[in-house]
Amino acid sequence: MEPLKVVLFIDGQNTYRGARESFFSRERQPAVNGQYDPMRLGELIAARGGPGEAVCTLSEVRVYTGRPDPEKDPRTYAAHMRQCSGWTQRGVNVITRPLRYPSEWPSLKAEEKGIDVAIAVDVVSLAVGAVYDIGVVMSTDSDLLPAIEFVRSRYAGIRQVAVAAWRGAGGNRRLAIPGANIWCHWLGRSDYDAVADFTDYNR
Repeated sequence: MEPLKVVLFIDGQNTYRGARESFFSRERQPAVNGQYDPMRLGELIAARGGPGEAVCTLSEVRVYTGRPDPEKDPRTYAAHMRQCSGWTQRGVNVITRPLRYPSEWPSLKAEEKGIDVAIAVDVVSLAVGAVYDIGVVMSTDSDLLPAIEFVRSRYAGIRQVAVAAWRGAGGNRRLAIPGANIWCHWLGRSDYDAVADFTDYNR
């Protein structure tokens, strides 16, 4: 039997914040704590297989992230571009949406807008296009549940959607649908250490 094709959908900032919450104290930590290598993360998840001990192969890693404005925040933009460049050189598909800056910025932080919609659309459209056998969603954003529910209902027995989540002393949240058995790749501290990226992209 051919290995099942896995596509990993990563909610970039959500996954970063989740790692900081799960594995690092709530005291002020260096910004690099929580960073990860998306490709290594995808390789780790695919190597573990899927539901029913399925043998899997990593087909694609997709990271969804907000892009800073180069005029409003050139330093953060430069760091972001260096990080994204490193990811794409490793074969990661980076999907960006412009950050939204409130009128009170910089007193209030810029916000990501449209990331959840972009992930949801791709989870569904790549299922329709038979791009993956198993789509793995790494996020704790419940706005993604309708997309997961659609694929589970429309493609039952053909394609699957699983989730991945950090599990540590500081947190163990995951996406779940009441009454549905969604496969979860729980990732502990040793898993984080295996995929951690301590590059300072501000330099």
